[in-house]
Amino acid sequence: MDRRRALEALLALLVPRPAAAATAAVTTVIGTGSAGFSDQQVNNPYGLVFGPDGALIFCDLDNQRIRRLDLRTRQMTTLAGNGQKGYAGDGGPAIDAALNMPHEAVFDGDGHLYIAERDNHVVRKVDARTKVISTLAGTGQPGFSGDGGPAASAALRQPHAIAMTPDRRRLLICDIGNHRVRAVELATGVITTFAGTGDRQPTSDGAPVAGTPLNGPRTMAFDDRGNLYLALREGNAIYRVDARTQTIDHVAGTGAQGYAGDGGPARSALLAGPKGLAWWSGRLFVADTESHVIRGIDLRTGIIGTVLGTGQRGDGPEPDPRRCALARPHGVFVDRRGTLYVGDSEAHRIRAVSVAGWTG
Repeated sequence: MDRRRALEALLALLVPRPAAAATAAVTTVIGTGSAGFSDQQVNNPYGLVFGPDGALIFCDLDNQRIRRLDLRTRQMTTLAGNGQKGYAGDGGPAIDAALNMPHEAVFDGDGHLYIAERDNHVVRKVDARTKVISTLAGTGQPGFSGDGGPAASAALRQPHAIAMTPDRRRLLICDIGNHRVRAVELATGVITTFAGTGDRQPTSDGAPVAGTPLNGPRTMAFDDRGNLYLALREGNAIYRVDARTQTIDHVAGTGAQGYAGDGGPARSALLAGPKGLAWWSGRLFVADTESHVIRGIDLRTGIIGTVLGTGQRGDGPEPDPRRCALARPHGVFVDRRGTLYVGDSEAHRIRAVSVAGWTG
């Protein structure tokens, strides 16, 4: 009996218990609540991601820059953008280039940085070694053309989001103005349409990817099995592209705009302009932007709930996540430890809260 109790006690120490959701506290990582450009200020932060070196990389939208925050030393640096709104600088240092509304950024397996610039209608690349910027996709003019040819000669229309496929061979682009997801083969530079027809029609549940319309594909996230989650901004819904069957399955949102459905099936819930997605440990986290909240979906049960925010636009107070008002959040990212980072855009803050114990 004593040996069994000793073994149980040892297992209790070795097997971590999930943290209670109520104990999670939201904090500000960077930002003062006032727009600015300094080591403490940001101006409308959007997409965010962790870099190869473990630093927090984010799109400082209205500062027209991609910035890097070392979470250990608190040192802030600029990776790309000179603060001027424009389309210039290809072939030179990324920090001297003009950007135009950078929405999201990702890294490939070699550490190269890619930036979706909505109002330049391009995706730019910053070389990991030389720090030189170039254009990967887009001509700088809005349109739709170029499938089957070089991505740099193809026309995009307001690319909002980018995602690297799990094999790191293709970059997917939410070409939102064309109601398509485009794909660039990084080895060849050739661009094709991965999903969407260009029509603003409803997306049928269970339909094949090829030939199925998408209404405003805004942002994407992959899970650990290679399935792609896709948020439709105008469609107010989230779909999953099955990696094996290449069919599109309805995950959340009815298509109507609103903020309702917590505690019930995500497919029956109302969303309002979802603009950010992050997958972590069987759960999908959604920046429900026009509802001013971050929603969470337990993909095993299909239940949706609110993780952070009140449903009313505001700025805090912290630390209670459900009493902390947000202002049109856009970017979301979850690190390996289960910390959710949020670009609380119009509150001019990046916030963080643990979702390791969140169950809906």
